[in-house]
Parts: sequence; C-alpha cells; structure tokens
Amino acid sequence: MILSGQVALITGGNSGIGQATAVLFAREGARVVIAARSAQSGQQVVQQIEELGGTALFVPCDVRLAQDCQGAVDAAVARFGRLDILFNNAGVVLGGRVDDTDEETWDQVMDTNVKGIYLMCRAAVPVMRSQGGGVIVNNASDSGVVGEKRLAAYCASKGAAVLLTKAMAVDHAPDHIRVNAVCPGPVYVKRWEHRAAGRGYDVSVDVANFVSEVPLGRVGAVEEVAQVALFLASNASSYVTGAAIVVDGGRTAQ
Repeated sequence: MILSGQVALITGGNSGIGQATAVLFAREGARVVIAARSAQSGQQVVQQIEELGGTALFVPCDVRLAQDCQGAVDAAVARFGRLDILFNNAGVVLGGRVDDTDEETWDQVMDTNVKGIYLMCRAAVPVMRSQGGGVIVNNASDSGVVGEKRLAAYCASKGAAVLLTKAMAVDHAPDHIRVNAVCPGPVYVKRWEHRAAGRGYDVSVDVANFVSEVPLGRVGAVEEVAQVALFLASNASSYVTGAAIVVDGGRTAQ
C-alpha cells in the first residue's frame, strides 16, 4: 500500500472525484479526513471506507470560510497527529459569459474554486513544514488550460488554480512540500444528471456532446482521475512539482 501510515485530507470528499479519491487513498493505506458541507454524504463515505477496513473521519467544512479550513486541518492533526496529503477537490461549476454573469455567481465560483484552495493551503502548509514536508494536489480542470464557451467564471477560477499551483510549488519546494494539479476533462458525475433533469432533458444528451469532443471516444470515470491524484500524492511522483496533468481523453490536445 503506497500511502501506508499517511494522513490525507480531501475537501469535497463526499461525492464524485473526491469520494473516489478518498476510497482509493484509504485502500492504499492512508487515514482519510473527509471535509465537506454535507454531513450525511460525508458520513456515508466514512462508512464506506470503514467497511473496506480503512480509517476515516468526517469534518464539516465550507472551504469559503477561513475558520472551517483551519478547523479541518486542526481536526486531522488532533485525530491522527499529522497531515501528509491535502487534496483540494471542492469546487463548483456555474455557467455564463462575462456579460451575463452576476457578481454573486462570480464570487461563488471564485470563492470556492480559488479562495478555498488558498485558505486550505494557508492552514495546511505550516503543519507540513513543521513535520518536514508533504504533498498538495489541487483539482483544477482542462478548462483551466483552454477557454470554453459560457464558462467565463469557471475558466478564470481554474486557470487561477493552475497558476496558484505553480507559484506554491516554487515557494514551498524548500519546505519539501510538492504542489501539483490534476486537470480533469469530461468526467461523469451525478451533477450531470441533476443538471439535465433540471433543464428537462436526458443526461445522455450531455454525454453524447462530450463524447464528440474526446479523441478517446468516451467520457472519463471518477476513478481514473483518482488514480492520477494518487500518483501525485505518492512517492511515485517524487520529482514532480508545479505540474498540471490533464486527464481529458485528449480533448485539449486537438
């Protein structure tokens, strides 16, 4: 187990990519802290991990709030004595061009997708520094590498996440803290179903649209992104820092 004995904190670990990563990290020996707003789904992931023989803890956390971020890190250290891995996974996707995006929407996207990373890292870095190092993985997006229609705020936030990753990698290399980003493309999550239902059509329409853009001819699975997060979190990537690894079936390569 390549994460044996390590402690990993995952924001938004209650669903989607975060849940898949939490389960995978636990399978690989990590003790996992799930930090999320939903206690019900967060506790369900804890139960899932425990049924697999792993160890997990749920901590209520809204990454937009400094006290919640500090509280999540403090809870991890209080329970497990250290913090080796931070996976900043929590994020929101809200559409719109600049001219039809209101300030509330803009702030919600930026506060969650960018400020949330900053606040979690600000809390985690001193702990990692004091123990001699650690790993931070930020969940960005292929939309942080190329622009997309009607996703102005989201693209801006994910582009910021990629550049924040690189800046932190340079700043904290002397602290033996590696910082990398994973940039998923079209990956099937439950949110797709909710969005389609809310707009009155079947989710298969969205799937078909994405498939038409992907050279590999399919959408991704959350487990495939989790595997890349595991690589970045483990010593298998010991000479990798400041990287933004795109996981999108070739979508941005064309």
